[in-house]
Formats: sequence, C-alpha cells, structure tokens
Amino acid sequence: MAIYLPAACLYAQPVQTAEKTSFQVAAPWNAAYDVRSDIAIVYGMDSTFTERVKGYRDKGYNVQFMTGIAWGNYQDYFTGKFDGKTHEDEGQVERSGKEIGHGKGIPYVVPTDSYIAYFKTLIKKVIDAGVTSIYLEEPEFWARGGYSESFKREWQKFYGFAWMPQHESPEATYLSSRLKYQLYFHALKEVFQYAKTYSEQKGIKVKCFVPTHSLLNYSSWQIVSPEASLAALPGMDGYIAQVWTGTSREPVFFNGLKKERVFENAFLEYGSMLSMTAPTGRQIYFLTDPIEDWPRTWDDYKQNYQATYTAELMYPTVNNYEVMPWPNRIYLGKFKLQNSEERQPISPAYATQMQVMVNALNDMPVSVNMVNGSRGIGVLVGNSMMFQRFPTHKSYEDPQLSNFYGMVMPLLKRGIPIETVHMENLGFEATLRNIKVLVMSYANMKPQTVDVNTQLAQWVKKGGILLYYGRDDDPFQEVKEWWNTNGKKYPGPSAHLFELMNLHYAGNKTAYRYGKGEIYIVKKNPKELVMEAGADSSFVNNVQQAYEREAHAGKLQTKNYFYLERGSYDIVSVIDESVSADPLHIKGPVIDMFDPLLPVLSEKIINPGQQSLLYDVSRMDKKNIPSVLCAASRVYNEKRAAHTYSFVTKSPTGTQNVMRIAIPGRPKSVAVTDATGKIAESSNSWDELSSTCLLQFANNAEGMQVEIKW
Repeated sequence: MAIYLPAACLYAQPVQTAEKTSFQVAAPWNAAYDVRSDIAIVYGMDSTFTERVKGYRDKGYNVQFMTGIAWGNYQDYFTGKFDGKTHEDEGQVERSGKEIGHGKGIPYVVPTDSYIAYFKTLIKKVIDAGVTSIYLEEPEFWARGGYSESFKREWQKFYGFAWMPQHESPEATYLSSRLKYQLYFHALKEVFQYAKTYSEQKGIKVKCFVPTHSLLNYSSWQIVSPEASLAALPGMDGYIAQVWTGTSREPVFFNGLKKERVFENAFLEYGSMLSMTAPTGRQIYFLTDPIEDWPRTWDDYKQNYQATYTAELMYPTVNNYEVMPWPNRIYLGKFKLQNSEERQPISPAYATQMQVMVNALNDMPVSVNMVNGSRGIGVLVGNSMMFQRFPTHKSYEDPQLSNFYGMVMPLLKRGIPIETVHMENLGFEATLRNIKVLVMSYANMKPQTVDVNTQLAQWVKKGGILLYYGRDDDPFQEVKEWWNTNGKKYPGPSAHLFELMNLHYAGNKTAYRYGKGEIYIVKKNPKELVMEAGADSSFVNNVQQAYEREAHAGKLQTKNYFYLERGSYDIVSVIDESVSADPLHIKGPVIDMFDPLLPVLSEKIINPGQQSLLYDVSRMDKKNIPSVLCAASRVYNEKRAAHTYSFVTKSPTGTQNVMRIAIPGRPKSVAVTDATGKIAESSNSWDELSSTCLLQFANNAEGMQVEIKW
C-alpha cells in the first residue's frame, strides 16, 4: 500500500543551503525545466528580477545572481539615463570602425570609470534584494578591438603617451592587449571591493565569482581577459570554469591533421582552470552544457556532452559544478536530428540520460584517487598567451595555438595526464610541488615579470627538469619589455633565463646541468611538433628521458585511455590517434550511466574515441542499505524501515524517470504516487546480479512519492 503524504509535504521544500551544484537561468521558474540543483543563478537585472528571484526561492533554491561584466542590457547607461551623459563611444571597435556586439544593441564594453560607477549601482540593487553570491561573467576584450575613442583615452591615461594602432607593430599589439587585460582586472577589482564593503555595512557577507572561459580558449578565440591574475585578487572568491562543447570543439593540430578533438581539449581546458586556482585556494565550479550556443544536431550535442562531461570528472579534487546554463533552452528548444531538416524538441531518451548525468554531479565525491598514468609532467602557460594572437606581424603565425598544443597533444594522445602550470602562480609553493618535468616555450607567450625566470631557475637548481622548446624568432621577442629595457639588453626572455642558470648554449648539445636539476634546449617551435605528421617522436623521447633518467620519476607509461575510480564511479575515456586501437574492457557488474535504461552489465567495452560513466555496484557506498544508486531525478526525504524504503523524487515535469535502486531483496510491491496521492503508472524489473530494482515512471517537478517493500 502506498504511503500518502499531504500535498503540502511534497510541495514544501526548505531553501537549500548547500552550494555543490548550480544552473544559470534568465527565465522565470517553470516546471518543465526545474533541474533541482542546489543553486539557481538568476541572470540579469531588469524589472522582473525580484519576481524571478522569489520564484526560484519559493521552490527551495539557494538563489544567486549573474550578469555580464563586458556586455549586457545596459541601455540606460549608454543612452544617458544613468548620469545624463551618453556613453555610446564606449563599445569595443575594430579597425574598420565597426562596433563589436554581443547581439543587437549590446556592445562589448570598454570598462571606463563611469561604467564601473554604473555597475556598482547594479550590484547595490542585487545586494538589497538579498542575494549573497554575485557572478560577473566573461570579462572579455576582443583582440581585434582597441580602436574606439574611449579606448584611446584609456591608453593615454594608462601609458602616459598617445595611442598606437595595434596593427602597426608587435609593440603596439602587445601594449594594446596588456591594457585590455588591465582594464578588466581593474573593473573587477573595483566592483568586487564595492560589493564586499557595501554588504558588510548591511551586516552580510557577499561572495564574488568570475565565470570565465579558459586561458586556452580565450587565446584560441583571440580574446583578452584577466584570467589567472584574478586568482590572487582580494575580494575574489572563485571561478566558474566555462568549458563546454562550443569551446572544446575548437580544432587543433596533431600529427599534421587539424580537426576537432573535444575530449582532449576539454581535459586541457578544465586542467588549465584548476591550475589557475588550486595554488590560491579559490573555489571553482566546473561547467558543462548538454547543448551549445551554435545550432547543431541533437546527435552532435549528445556525443560532445559525454566527452566534456567525462573530462570534467577526471579532476577528482573538484566536486562543485554548474550542471548547465539556460535549462529553458535545453528543455524547450528545438534542434535538428542527424540527416534531418526538421527541428525537434529534446528526445525523451536524451533528456533522461542528461538528467542521470546531472544528478550524478549532486552525488559526485572528492577523491584522493588520480587519473591513471605517469603524473608529474607539466606545461607552462601564462596570460600573455592572449597578447600575441592578433594581428600577425612579419608573417609569423601560430595556427590554432599550435605553439601550445605542440607541447601537450603528443603526450595526451599517448595517455599521459599532462598538467598545465600558470606562470602567474609560480610564487606559490604548491604550484610546482608535484611537477617533475616542466615543458615550456616563450614562442607563444612572454613572462610579464623577471620573477618568472628567477622562480624557474630556482626550481631547476633544486632538482627540477626543464624542457625548453623554441627558436625565439617570433616578432614579440622584440617588444620593449623588462628583458631589453632599463640596462638589460637580452634578445629575448629565454636568454635571460639561460644566463640565470649559467648556461652557454651549444648547438650540438641538448641537456645542461644546473644545480641538482637539468634543462633541455631544443631549437624548434612547439608548433612544428604537431603541424607535420610524425614530427613529435623526438619530443616524446626527450620527455621520456627527462622523466625516467633525470627526474627518476619511474617509467613513462603510454596507453590509449584515461581511467579514474571516484567513489563508486568509473570515469573512462579511450583515446583515438593513440598508441593502440584496442578497446578497453571494464569488468562488472557496472551500471552504464550513459544509457538511459541504466542496464547492469557484466562487462563494458569502450572503443577509441568513446567515453563512459559507470557505477560499480561492488563499490557501493552503503552496502546492504536501501538507496538510489543513479536516477534521472533528485531524491529527497528518504525513509528506511524494516523491509520498506520510501522517498520523494523531483525532476522536470514531462520528462521520463529511470532509477536504479539497491534493496536487499526482490521487491514485493512498488508504488508510485503523485502529490495528490493518485497512483501513477510505473514499471519495474529486478536484477539479481546487482540486487537492484529498475524503476521507471513520468517525472513531476512537484514530486513523486515512491515506496518499495521486499
């Protein structure tokens, strides 16, 4: 017999205090996309803001606020309503005079002092509305911008001399990008400081976050942003790593072939974001998106969602997630299927699978386990990667950021879990603590301070192994910087680094000792390793020798897969274009969580180019305790008694639920009722191998009551 709970018991949900999972949404609450994460990040400040906040808060959400710092519906500022002055010349402008927009009438902004003052008024309204976490997303200045009158004024104010058109010289390009970088660093610093001060005056503590693309993506897309510098900014509490199909599908070169490599790119993007924040102790949320901004097919979305989702789970120290942006776009939007011109809503099967994956994030634990493979190999990155991307000078090009990917793809494709190391964080002890071999180049970036070289030399002297690749022939070697001003006359920053290590380069020699460590110098630009077929073998051999013989870090393992055990979950990606084309076999019993029917398998076979999320029943957290192992809904109000297990479960109305439930014995009865006590249609089956019940029924955002007896 079903347990009947009054409707109020099912409807009522106390406001969440947890902050593990979130989604961002501009639309008001709707049962059709009620995702049931901990946090609803309400997007945008307009006349409906208070009503939207109340709508999500009434449904039990911890409500927070997000808006764009570089763009948004801020017409009252541009038209003069804010301060009586028009600010229509404060958009980012290309050389042609065209304004760069984020939509009709929404320019990307040059953040002037008056714009910052306007933004503070928005933050005041948000805090007055009771929001205690603020997200200012995407501080973006396009590299091709920098020609507006407002930017010219900011140039004069910052540098003390007249504006230089960035297309005329490498020097002008570098200075232009540095200013763009500084402008958004300053804007966020000012706005966050105001948010902290004003909220403290009201007796509350407000957290401030920056949702941002990775350094790798901004560099690829030719955008400048403060990135790693924000990690040490007072008043900055953390980031959302905005990584999804749209960023990770940017084609890269490997083995002479330019194409999309979504899992590999996502793995590097999430790693870049983590390495940016981990040494500073800032909080980070990993985002992924079941679709993307660009209209494609549902089949494409599904395949690449699995790839990016698997990549984010490969970092076991992170267990905070933005599970999706714009749920209304996902649940109510229409896109094509493969080989079809008809736009269709999300299929019941994909919606179910997606919800299983989303709800796994609510459960995903931090783990001390690491991705399998040879660890301790890092690649140096820095914010100045963004400074050299546009325009090109003296015919020197870096196609698809290949001077970075040349150092990582040959290793990643061989199953080596490469890490990125931010030069901005070298002053933190933890940054290089676990790095045995560091690969770097100044072909794709430059150290903004002399401290970078000093810190690298000290690390080598203490026993680190450094591999330097580069011809140092790019035009940005010549920009007026610390290595060639104030009495210094080095042809490039690497010459200064080598001098610190008492190194006299000889063309017939690769390895040089310094203190307890060693540096390898190879006069090749990293792009040469991936833009030609088969050109990476000597690089891999150098890494192997440095790792095994010099660093004494053990045998360098090569393989065609990445595997991580994380609590009860197996996270797997099998790599194509690798050392083997063999599939990977995972022994069961395991639940296949990328299959919307949640089958229990005695063995799972994953082929190259595929990913998998599996629930290993033998590693169940609560053995012999009735529990929901995986589900396309979120579970509340669990109650356990002798031979009875009951709970309430919620997920978007109109979607199909599937649940794999562990119970001690074959069920005698399974009852599902809605909020009115009406019995709902359901089906169930028993799996003896895993001692689990598969239960299916229609979801409802207001809650469905389940009672199982055995």
